[in-house]
Amino acid sequence: MFYHHLVIVVSSPCERVNLNNDSSQKISCDQLKDLYNSYVSEYQIVSIEDPFDQDDWEHYAKLTDEIGAQVQIVGDDLLVTNPMRVGPSMDKFNKCNDKIVKLTVQNSKKPKVDVESGSQNDDPIPIVIISEALANFFGSDEREISQAEVLRQIWEYIKVHQLKVLELALLLFLLFMCVLSDKVCTNGGVSISSHTFRYEMLYSKNESRKEENLAHLHLIPSDDYAWSKLIPRKMLREEDEFSWNMMYRKMKISDGTRGIGGSFLKEVSLNDVRLDLDSVYGQAQQTNLEYLLMLDVDRLVWSFRKTAGLDTLGEPYGGWEAPDVELRGHFVGHYMSASAKMWASTHNDDLIEKMSSVVSILSHCQRKIGTGYLSAFPSEQFDRFESLQEVWAPYYTIHKILAGLLDQYMFAGNVQALNMMTWMANYFYNRVQNVISRYTIERHWLSLNEETGGMNDVLYQLYSVTGDQKHLLLAHLFDKPCFLGLLALKADDISGFHSNTHIPIVIGSQLRYEITGDPLYKEIGIFFMDIVNSSHSYATGGTSVGEFWSDPKRLASTLETENEESCTTYNMLKVSRHLFRWTKEMAYADYYERALTNGVLGIQRGNDPGVMIYMLPLHPGGSKARSYHGWGTKFNSFWCCYGTGIESFSKLGDSIYFEEEGKDPGLYIIQYIPSSFDWKSGQILLILSVEPVVSWDHRFQLTLTIFPKKQKEGTSSTLNLRIPSWAYSTGAKAFLNYQYLSVPEPGNFLSVTRCWISGDKITLELPMSLRTEAIKDDRPEYSSLQAFLYGPYLLAGLSTGDWDIKTESPTSILDSLSPVPADYSSHLITLAQESGNTTFVLTNSDRLIKMEKFPESGTDSAVRATFRVILKDTVSENLCVVKDAMGNLVMLEPFDFPGMLMLHHGDGEDLEVSDPSSYDGNQSYGFHLVAGLNGKDGTVSLQSEKQQGCYIYSGVDYGSGASVKLNCSSGFSDAGFKQATSFMLKDGISKYHPISFVAKGAKRNFLLAPLLSLRDESYTVYFNT
Repeated sequence: MFYHHLVIVVSSPCERVNLNNDSSQKISCDQLKDLYNSYVSEYQIVSIEDPFDQDDWEHYAKLTDEIGAQVQIVGDDLLVTNPMRVGPSMDKFNKCNDKIVKLTVQNSKKPKVDVESGSQNDDPIPIVIISEALANFFGSDEREISQAEVLRQIWEYIKVHQLKVLELALLLFLLFMCVLSDKVCTNGGVSISSHTFRYEMLYSKNESRKEENLAHLHLIPSDDYAWSKLIPRKMLREEDEFSWNMMYRKMKISDGTRGIGGSFLKEVSLNDVRLDLDSVYGQAQQTNLEYLLMLDVDRLVWSFRKTAGLDTLGEPYGGWEAPDVELRGHFVGHYMSASAKMWASTHNDDLIEKMSSVVSILSHCQRKIGTGYLSAFPSEQFDRFESLQEVWAPYYTIHKILAGLLDQYMFAGNVQALNMMTWMANYFYNRVQNVISRYTIERHWLSLNEETGGMNDVLYQLYSVTGDQKHLLLAHLFDKPCFLGLLALKADDISGFHSNTHIPIVIGSQLRYEITGDPLYKEIGIFFMDIVNSSHSYATGGTSVGEFWSDPKRLASTLETENEESCTTYNMLKVSRHLFRWTKEMAYADYYERALTNGVLGIQRGNDPGVMIYMLPLHPGGSKARSYHGWGTKFNSFWCCYGTGIESFSKLGDSIYFEEEGKDPGLYIIQYIPSSFDWKSGQILLILSVEPVVSWDHRFQLTLTIFPKKQKEGTSSTLNLRIPSWAYSTGAKAFLNYQYLSVPEPGNFLSVTRCWISGDKITLELPMSLRTEAIKDDRPEYSSLQAFLYGPYLLAGLSTGDWDIKTESPTSILDSLSPVPADYSSHLITLAQESGNTTFVLTNSDRLIKMEKFPESGTDSAVRATFRVILKDTVSENLCVVKDAMGNLVMLEPFDFPGMLMLHHGDGEDLEVSDPSSYDGNQSYGFHLVAGLNGKDGTVSLQSEKQQGCYIYSGVDYGSGASVKLNCSSGFSDAGFKQATSFMLKDGISKYHPISFVAKGAKRNFLLAPLLSLRDESYTVYFNT
């Protein structure tokens, strides 16, 4: 079938138009209009350009009224690319139904939109678009490049890569699709893409600010849209099912065969994995379980019932689940996913009752609506989405609901949830079909500039269950071409994109590869992971700043409070997980470990259920508590990162073990998380135990104990244990039942094949590397910025902004680090007093000693109220507990300033903290630790080493911030003096983490601990070395 684009050259009014060369036949404008009508009836014409004189607005309007519904009427000369004419012609007078924008390229890299069409040096628009994009791809931002040079480089690229015709066509198509949007591949503009900015603007009470910020951000037809409309409208002229399937075939998708992507490692069931509840992973899982059980079902589903017209019970939750927030309902989808995975991980009876109730209520809502639609907001939001009006990501929420229902089926066997999901998918299939049938496929692509979550991902998963071709087609229609096209061309051009909008699209494309076998999508996933990991990720493994990707290898300029949205880490783990299953490459397993350890485990605030962060600050002196969002609340946050957070802590066991099927089955153990696994196909129960990692012993030690179940005689299987890239090869040891095994180099697997006997043990001992890692920034002035890692753990220094590390030479950085000994935590104390009805503690406040209110643990105040007792005249190793120091001469070292000491300058002078190397003989660091002068049990007093009868003194009836001095006088009543010099001796509020080091700095030393262990404390991740 051929389609025609009719171009009539009309250079004068109709009455002077000749239909032959000898001027024998002239026609009127009405006759010319009728002629066009006859052409349209006789031929399959889809577009007519410039049918009348550029000033003949009347006949443009008549022709558009008569055949505009069938044919594209393009006003080129009519509009002369002039905004003063474009607007009225399109919007007010309906003179034509499309416009053309021509580009003038005058030997420069950047094309210009000309104010008049027909200017000299105009290039055909597709060539300009493609060559402009390839100029961006091949050329440098610092120089101009001609069109001829671009075309030459295209040809060179074709020759070097030996592209076939179809491959070239695909690349050019993908690039063309990308450039059509001119990088509008996010939520309607850079700022509005941010979830944070959206929430602030859409629900701000400052109406003038809302109008100012949102007025220009609607996705309305633009020049980019005009370019896209030049594509011939070949698809979906008919609305029947056959035409829909024709489009499906034209999109270059598979023949519908499932599971042809390749031979992949198989995921194991969460039902068969159990975490060690005493491990940090088990504790994090338990904290999350407590939160899931804490949430009220009626409050969760409040907006769903409201939307369905059902009676609501109780009060709705707040935050992003509030009834006036357009994204409401997203967390309920996450809740269904998280609870399903948590139930599989724990088989908690209370949880299955709660999550089944949620599904049942949502089913009632869906049946009440009656169309298959299900959401916490009305379908009107999709009307706005489809008409390219401002709306907050309705498909984002639909993805969460669909995924939650699918997980309820996959992990908990809830068939009702699958039926609900299928009905929903069919509803949206019809909805998308109607959009494309009524408008064009391009209109649908444009709507994807609004965030759609992982719609392609969940629909590919649904297709793998149902085998319904409609679900496969709908999944393809959410594969965003303008973004995936960049990755297909292997262009690191993701800067400026909203990270968590686009990572899920890549995950969906990975499912496309697994289901259809299309190798292009395998390459997209691999390339995407490569560029993020090499150019856009921090030492945590996380990515993004302010929710967006910045320029590649320019991360030093991005260290701030709004780094590493935790949603992005959650999704990047999915990307790396797929890649490992495809390739078994160690780099992906290493990445998974790093991102899980440093980017996920620390987003909970200790064991406090329902308190999590949105962003992870990475600037010097940052704190998880001090960002735009800070810590969330249990019932009034429900951010996107709360949804992914509850999912992350529900599936901590899903990437420890991967199965390789075959005659002799194999098992890959890639994460060393203490757990047990019932390996059904291998007929083995495995118990993985890991010794706690500490700084004073650099060995990473694990034991894998095997208990075979009923096996056929002679059946063997292979266990493959990961040797992480962070391990040292020197000193690595492995044993099978005390028999030595050869350990491969780091970055490989230790494989053991055997007919297993009950009680077999594999033990592995790996020396852990202590190393630095430069920030991903290729500018020489930032080459000194380094992070410290110990095995997979990122170390953060307690600091409010200092970041200078003292080094004699580049090779001595690590020599400046020393482990904190095991017994030092028992030497930590906090000195407290009662004043009025308040408990105060001795505190290091900006190097001055003051009395402050008793702090909460995990805060800067707790850090400053903790001191280490050091014996002055004997070796501190002889000190087991602080009470052993009674009667001895001691020094007090601030917890976060190792190497500094508390000192006094004499009677009546304030106490302060200083470096003992600056000692000039006038200060004293030593104090005799004696029983409290007030005679009460559990109290101590500290008498000056040099001045007998002089004690550390706080005062009487003081308030917060009172200075602490040395006092040699009992001017107050004797009882008052004794009260002011006696302190309750308590264990230190802060404790050394088992993985703690002291790093020597230029002006001070730093206490380093794993970033995951910190709560509200101030820290620095990157140091200036």
